[in-house]
Amino acid sequence: MKLATLKDGSRDGRLLLVSRDLRHAVRARAANSMQQAIEHWAEVEPLLQAEYRALNAGEAADAFGFEPQAVAAPLPRAYQFVDASAFLNHGKIMEQAYNLSVKKTPGIPILVQRQGDDFLGPCDDYPFPTVADNCDFEGEVAAILDDVPMGIAAEDAEQHIKLFVLLNDVSMRAHLFRELSMGFGFINAKPATVFGPVAVTPDELGAAWRDGRVQLDMRVSRNGEWFGQPNGREMDFSFGQLISHLAYNRNLGAGTVLATGTFSSPHYREVGSACLAERRAVEMIDHGESRTPFMQYGEVLRFEMLGEDGQSVFGAIEHRMVAAEVTA
Repeated sequence: MKLATLKDGSRDGRLLLVSRDLRHAVRARAANSMQQAIEHWAEVEPLLQAEYRALNAGEAADAFGFEPQAVAAPLPRAYQFVDASAFLNHGKIMEQAYNLSVKKTPGIPILVQRQGDDFLGPCDDYPFPTVADNCDFEGEVAAILDDVPMGIAAEDAEQHIKLFVLLNDVSMRAHLFRELSMGFGFINAKPATVFGPVAVTPDELGAAWRDGRVQLDMRVSRNGEWFGQPNGREMDFSFGQLISHLAYNRNLGAGTVLATGTFSSPHYREVGSACLAERRAVEMIDHGESRTPFMQYGEVLRFEMLGEDGQSVFGAIEHRMVAAEVTA
């Protein structure tokens, strides 16, 4: 099942069902918003599935053409957004390039609390105050969970994943090391996050959803030029392990968004990267200097994942970087 949120002037938008080929959509009858659906998933999921089957069969009389420009993030705001760093290769490259000493505990995933009140849609312009912030991008996948009980085991946790979403987790690198050294987490380094057009149920991924990982290429381009395509199979921690760690001593409310961190591959020289910082770090290792510039105003980013049938799974994120209108 594929779901999206139509912009309708409200904070939470209007829930849509989107056809498997991403060509058509219909307003959901079983729930008005994504948050409502995820909070009552056991009740509404069978009803949504029936609507989805009718849409794909061409039997939804009120269907209309699906336009990614018309939708917000699938879940426009979240009570909790947590980002991981589940691809350890990314950290290893950064540590090697910049001689960093990072204290890590083997077997313990790195997670950080993020903001959930300012999600952008797949085609929204991305405003930021100044190019001096060193704007970067990070191609990721996130799970949207239903209610998860405290202390859940990793082997039981994945049943609470109801949807997956594609995202660009924007980073402002000029602020990152300063905020890391202060010890509390990210504020200026991690502004709004951009999400792909649709959220999909795990069954839509077919065999690509296995071993607790979304095993598809993260296809990233910058201004129409290939940038990288690392695969989700390279995650060092499964989604079950991430959820279990997050829920160790707390309940997770329905609608929690849990992201992977930037995709990264040990074969980065062949498959590229999903973020600028990693490419710049590789250049530092190879040449003693970083050569690829950070994002400038007017540049366009695109992120997409293709299924085993060659069709787009989540639709594409394609957005332009613009100057923010900052009030003095």
